[in-house]
Amino acid sequence: MNGSTQKILLVGGRVIDPSQGIDEVQSVLIEDGSIAAIDAPSAFAGLSDATQTNVEGKVVTPGLVDIHVHLREPGQEWKETVESGVKAAVAGGFTRVCCMPNTRPINDSSSVTENILEKARAANLARVLPIGAITMGSKGEALAPYIELRDAGCVAFSDDGWPVWNSGVMRKALEYNLMLGTVLTVHEEDLGLSNDFSMNESPRSVKMGLKGMPDAAENVMIARDIELARLTGGRVHFCHVSTARGVELIRRAKEDGIPVTAEVLPHHFTLDESAVADYDTQAKMSMPLRLPEDVEGMVVGLRDGVIDCISSDHAPHEADSKIVEFEKASFGILGLQTTVPLTLAKVRDGSWSLNRAIEALTIDATRCLNIEPATLRKGSVADVTVLDLEKSYVLKEEHILSKSINTPFFGQEFQGHAERTYVGGREVFSIDDLLSGEEGGQ
Repeated sequence: MNGSTQKILLVGGRVIDPSQGIDEVQSVLIEDGSIAAIDAPSAFAGLSDATQTNVEGKVVTPGLVDIHVHLREPGQEWKETVESGVKAAVAGGFTRVCCMPNTRPINDSSSVTENILEKARAANLARVLPIGAITMGSKGEALAPYIELRDAGCVAFSDDGWPVWNSGVMRKALEYNLMLGTVLTVHEEDLGLSNDFSMNESPRSVKMGLKGMPDAAENVMIARDIELARLTGGRVHFCHVSTARGVELIRRAKEDGIPVTAEVLPHHFTLDESAVADYDTQAKMSMPLRLPEDVEGMVVGLRDGVIDCISSDHAPHEADSKIVEFEKASFGILGLQTTVPLTLAKVRDGSWSLNRAIEALTIDATRCLNIEPATLRKGSVADVTVLDLEKSYVLKEEHILSKSINTPFFGQEFQGHAERTYVGGREVFSIDDLLSGEEGGQ
């Protein structure tokens, strides 16, 4: 992605950069696509050759990073394309997204990786970092060609919605990735226990007549891979942790020095299983929405740093796959444009600090996959997000830039969102464009 050659000065915002421990009112100078300087607004008083944007009262952060996104292309372009996905990403404040390998065909070869990257270059918006498959076809059997995939541009490896069910295969994958310095990002589900589930296993699932997944189906696999990481020294990143017990298992693993990290999704710290009470397929997802005590476990885990980062698990689906019986409906919801407001809602209710939220959406996200740090350090690429913590709007279908519209949050008033997004020093999104024509931005 080409950087900008113009100078841009973001004037007087609250700069929060966890990578440098910065939290103060400053101005940010962008030049030739890089961060040229961060200093007090008075330091730039004589600067006349820069385009100046007043961001007083706003928060300026390193570009947000989402390490768990489904872009669907190649193979399911009616759900999402790389282009529509990155449009949604920059509208959500994300300058980098890591896309999962459950494309058609599966991203287990360099040709698929290269196709994704070519589409991303053509879109020229958010940076796309592909994640390759752990096993061929994500079948949990033969290992994928990691060196080929890494050299083509993959930054990590995952079988995404499928667990690596064979412990011997998982051990080999960890050993191989230890040599490469790469990370396995894993979906933890014991298929023998999850039993073709539709929701969380609980008295509610029995009452509703739906197959439920017990939290043990997730927990036993987390425990297994903690022990395999202990054995091999290979790095494991746990996707979409949803159980309070899982958080405690990860806490103990970290206390033991085992190289594991974890993410939480906004819907898992926002909604519990009561969201599916009316058989609302928009709230059907994998991992399923759990009990209120699990929601609290997610909040505490992120606040304490046991859970490292926030990811969206952006999962677009066409309407026809949701307007069916609950058992037949597709799992997953959109997330790129709702992650920031849902996260900021937890800041306002005191669940965690603003600094912790931004840390989880920037530097800690990049640390999980060992990719280029999210930072505003001088000389770094000018990927920058400007957040408005105050402006509110009611989420409507016309605000969604994805090709799909599957979310349970329509009609909800959101306070706080990305106001501007810069990639390589180039403004690629402004909230004014999204909310144009709406009185007062409501």
